[in-house]
Amino acid sequence: MALPNKVKKLLSQAEQLSDYRDCSSYFYKWLQNEFSKQPVSNLINARAEFIDRLLIKLFHDYDLAHESDLALIAVGGYGRGELHPYSDIDFMLLVSEQPSEAVCEKIGQFVTMLWDLNLEIGHSVRTIEQALEQKREDVTFATSLLESRLIFGNHIEFEKLKNHLIDTPIWRSDEFFLAKVQEQSLRHKKCHGTAYNLEPNIKENPGGLRDLQTIIWVAKKHFRAETLQELINHGYLTHEEYQELSECLENLWNIRFALHIAAGRSENRLLFDHQPHAAEILGFGSDGKASVERMMKRLFRIMSRVRELNQMLLSYFEQSILPGAGELPVIELDRNFERIGHQIRVKNPSVFFRRDQLFVLFEHIADNPEITHIYPSTIRTMRQVRRRLLGDLQDYAACREAFLRLIKHPNGMGRAFTLMHKHGIIAAYLPQWRNIFGQMQFDLFHAYTVDEHTHKLINNIYKYFDKSKVSEFPLCSEIVTRMDKPELLYLAGIFHDIAKGRGGDHSELGSVDAIAFAKLHRFPASDGKLISWLVANHLLMSVTAQRKDINDPDVIKDFASKVKNERQLDYLYCLTLADIRATNDNLWNDWKNTLLRELYLHTQRALRLGLENPMDQRDQIRDKKQQAKQRLLNHGCNEDQIDLIWSRFKANYFTAFSEQQISWHTEHLLSCDDLSQPSVAVSNTAMHGGTQVFAYSPYSGSLFSRLVSVIGSKKAQIQHAQVLTTKDGYVLFSFVILEVNGDPIASNRSQGIKRALDLAISDPKKKIRLKKNRSQRFKDFNIKPKIVLRPHARKDRSLIEIQAVDIPGLLTKIAEVFQAHLLHIHAARITTVGERAEDFFVVSNNEYQALTDEEQAKIHQALRKKLNAETE
Repeated sequence: MALPNKVKKLLSQAEQLSDYRDCSSYFYKWLQNEFSKQPVSNLINARAEFIDRLLIKLFHDYDLAHESDLALIAVGGYGRGELHPYSDIDFMLLVSEQPSEAVCEKIGQFVTMLWDLNLEIGHSVRTIEQALEQKREDVTFATSLLESRLIFGNHIEFEKLKNHLIDTPIWRSDEFFLAKVQEQSLRHKKCHGTAYNLEPNIKENPGGLRDLQTIIWVAKKHFRAETLQELINHGYLTHEEYQELSECLENLWNIRFALHIAAGRSENRLLFDHQPHAAEILGFGSDGKASVERMMKRLFRIMSRVRELNQMLLSYFEQSILPGAGELPVIELDRNFERIGHQIRVKNPSVFFRRDQLFVLFEHIADNPEITHIYPSTIRTMRQVRRRLLGDLQDYAACREAFLRLIKHPNGMGRAFTLMHKHGIIAAYLPQWRNIFGQMQFDLFHAYTVDEHTHKLINNIYKYFDKSKVSEFPLCSEIVTRMDKPELLYLAGIFHDIAKGRGGDHSELGSVDAIAFAKLHRFPASDGKLISWLVANHLLMSVTAQRKDINDPDVIKDFASKVKNERQLDYLYCLTLADIRATNDNLWNDWKNTLLRELYLHTQRALRLGLENPMDQRDQIRDKKQQAKQRLLNHGCNEDQIDLIWSRFKANYFTAFSEQQISWHTEHLLSCDDLSQPSVAVSNTAMHGGTQVFAYSPYSGSLFSRLVSVIGSKKAQIQHAQVLTTKDGYVLFSFVILEVNGDPIASNRSQGIKRALDLAISDPKKKIRLKKNRSQRFKDFNIKPKIVLRPHARKDRSLIEIQAVDIPGLLTKIAEVFQAHLLHIHAARITTVGERAEDFFVVSNNEYQALTDEEQAKIHQALRKKLNAETE
């Protein structure tokens, strides 16, 4: 569309930098105002025209317009005439020979002016020979030249370049195709192979703009097609598919345009920060999460369509472009399906009038591991079948039978399930799955949409059965070998989050859906109850492991009473592990693995002994002491000295720690010259999933605060804390700490942490500095600290639960409040889930009694004030 006359006038009259800035400012305001009034394609074309006029004007201003052998050429997206509000401006100055020093100076002034106007530019000065050489070495540059366009200057030189590009095909069609496919594959891998990240990249994610552009680039190179529409004439696109791709492109442009406006800069990642503003700009409303949810569902549906069409078209291109690709041998699978290379093809599209044949296709994929993709014509047929469905595939008895065969198939939930998810067959079968497709999760630890998280969970369960993955999932791999009905575990995985986004408790709602599914598919009542129980309790094990003291026999007894039997324990453990690992690539670590494993083993032992015959605590202590003492004796320690140290410890010490930790603590204390002085030990290797820190000191109310501050200052994360007192007034601190990435502390850092902790104990007046930087990502979640005080199992203790954003120094702030109110900390459970902290403290007042109502009110108010100040 034409630029507003005022923009043209301001630009023509501009002389000073300030004039150009005023003109640009007016133009950008016009762009924003027009966004809701006309198609986005008009606006991105308008910005390209504006930049054309600006460059031409500056070319004249800096006396470059008179250089007869100089051609100003737009390349890349700018060459296509497509510029979003803050997109990079890529251009090339084509010269017949190397420019003189005077011309180089003018070019320098021209480029500097563009920088002064805060434009993001990519520029180069090249002769035809240099351009062709660069094209030979760089497929990205070769691609940008495909879309080159003369803006101003020597059209003869530009035509020479275009002719050279045609007459000297440095990149043959097949080479170019393979390079672009490899480029796309690498780009997808960087996005973890999924379009459904909660902060997707509009350009780079699978199903994003780059996938559309890849289709166009290959078409331009091989078919000399300038538009997608021309692919209809070549027989690669139907009119409906062209219309669909065009609509997807328009929608992606809309979202990217709004993102640029919301961010105020060139930005392709739809970060949490920008989602509410972008949703409002796009007309999805201003009601917070609901608006964002509507926008993101639209985006993920678009990306799913683009990705499917991209795969289909590139497969068609492969058959035309690559020598011999269309001459692969055909292997018959049955009367309806055949294999061609690594692809499966339906012989006659009418086969899918029998809807169960859709699942037979995926059974063949499960039967034949060499099949990795679906033939493009079959994808097209499946898409047409999906659109014509008048109900759910599960309505057909034959489909139900076929689906059950698939989930019971040893390979059915591997690649077959992934392709069913990718091509929308699961959504066509289960109506609830359609509801979670593209469903956002508004928290700080889920990295994927609900459907993609569930898909990854199923993939994790499938790995349990893979013998090559035993080292990755040792206990689960052992458990599933004795699992009588693994399909029940898969179904629990499918339904565990299927009720998210409906309101209410998704575990309870999902368990109801699971029962209905089991009845429809005629599962025995006991199987339906197990699936339903797993869905209803899928968070039970992770919550128990991460929030409670699993060394406490009462905790184990309570958990075991809820699990009831070993069979349910086996299924729940395998489901929990797969769930956590599918939540976020950065969430899983050895510490969480150790917690879950120990909870599983403790519970298994309790169930085998019988809940009515729990192991006596004195027997547990005796067993631990015997094993720990044997370790120490093997290391040459003196038995009398061991007993002397242990005589100072209360019984709760021996229940709180494992025999490995007890022997390590004791060996450290035996090595100390003077036990009246404080000391610190930091393990050189991981123990129980993390680096262990042990501190021993005369009691001091401020010491916990100082220790956690030091650990925080060293950029280590506390996963667990235990505080115990001895019979003679000393205090024992135990911490499990990890690096920020979830690994145990690097061996070259452990001694530095030990020295800092030694200094903190020996010099209480030394100040400890903590960085207070806070990610802007947090502000969009509006997570206010949640503080709950409740009675503890012991009558002389109180429990304080704190949920808050995991800001730097959070534990220090909490400890400072406890110290100011003279609280004694007896135990702490520190849990970080993504960027959210969930911390539990067992405390008493200064008289070692449970907090009174008045004390609880004061502590609650002080914590809220302190933590709200830190998160605002």
